[in-house]
Amino acid sequence: MVDIYILDLLVIGLLLLIVTLGSGWIARLPLSFALIYLIFGIFLGPYGTNLIQLRPDANFLEKLTEFVVIVSLFSCGLKMNRPLNPVAWGATIRLIGFLMPISIFAIAFVAHFILQMNWGAAILLGAILAPTDPVLASEVQIADLEDKEELRFGLTSEGGLNDALAFPFVYFGIYALKDNNWNNWFKQWAVIDLIWAITAGIIMGIIVTKAVVWIDKKLQQRRPADELMEDFVALSIILLVYSLTEVVNGYGFLAVFVAGIIAQRSYRNPEKHHSQLEFTERIEKLMEVGTILLLGSLLRLPQMQQFAAQGLIIAGMLIFLIRPLGAWISTIGTGYPQITRYLFGWFGIRGVGSLYYLTYALGEGLKDYLGEQIAWITYITIVVSVILHGISATPLMNLYQRNLTIRRQKIVSTTGVDQN
Repeated sequence: MVDIYILDLLVIGLLLLIVTLGSGWIARLPLSFALIYLIFGIFLGPYGTNLIQLRPDANFLEKLTEFVVIVSLFSCGLKMNRPLNPVAWGATIRLIGFLMPISIFAIAFVAHFILQMNWGAAILLGAILAPTDPVLASEVQIADLEDKEELRFGLTSEGGLNDALAFPFVYFGIYALKDNNWNNWFKQWAVIDLIWAITAGIIMGIIVTKAVVWIDKKLQQRRPADELMEDFVALSIILLVYSLTEVVNGYGFLAVFVAGIIAQRSYRNPEKHHSQLEFTERIEKLMEVGTILLLGSLLRLPQMQQFAAQGLIIAGMLIFLIRPLGAWISTIGTGYPQITRYLFGWFGIRGVGSLYYLTYALGEGLKDYLGEQIAWITYITIVVSVILHGISATPLMNLYQRNLTIRRQKIVSTTGVDQN
């Protein structure tokens, strides 16, 4: 009898071959790669062929999703192609400064008053589900370094930053769960987990990246590295920045995003960061396959039925009300076309980042019924997001691109100036 492990390799190999060779056709369909992986994961789980018999614990999933997210955040940073000033990053500032807090506290409000969670658990759930996903949102994010379009830039930078800046609120929820008396820990949270950790993340992202790039340049002048190994500099930056930032109690997620921005601006040869971007995106895509396959295989019908109503309430409110309304409020006065504001509201894709924060919270003591409740609400929300956004991403972005082209043509015809 053939070993299950060998059959797993066979099926995954076939999946990779299908999605790779068929990527040109898949890109035209109302399907995302994440949705395909999720369906295959369910098919390979206990409700299908039962080939994936692995039941990873929270610690394994935490480490897996952690690595996927840091690679993705570095990749997002490499795509940031604008000057570092508030005007150029206006969309990002609004999405992070207004939309993310609105999302966190609106989810917490629903969880507290409708699902009867205490405020600590409700804020924790809001922090887990508020970040948009930098891994699954490739269909609506910047495709290359020359892409300067506002919607794509805003969604890419938001995915890079809110996965990092949700951490203070995750800590807030965990502290509140452990101790209802906020006076015992609030000052420490504000100083250490908010001010210090964010500041350290930014500083370490800059310093460590500049140091690695300086060493790289000096050594390359003396003896160039092997071409096959050169792109591993990107991976070394990711791991060094992340680990050293965590050592000083900073936010490693924020640091690797900053590292991507600094790395992109530090090499005079544009081919260097193009190559690094391609390399990190390949790692990201490969890890995405494994993560979403595992998620699909982990889904269990009894638990999903038990928490279906709660999960659908949160997912529905988040996707159809909280995110769209929050995005509309956050972009008041920007002058963005209505379709841009609508799509900022729609494309709040949830995925691997939320899985990471969930497993982190489970490792920090979230357990029993509350742990099950938050876990399955999170799983259900991610599944709903993957399905809805996976189906809608291609047609909506095609519509948006046509609208953008028409607007540019009107500007050219009336002013004679091509703003492309």
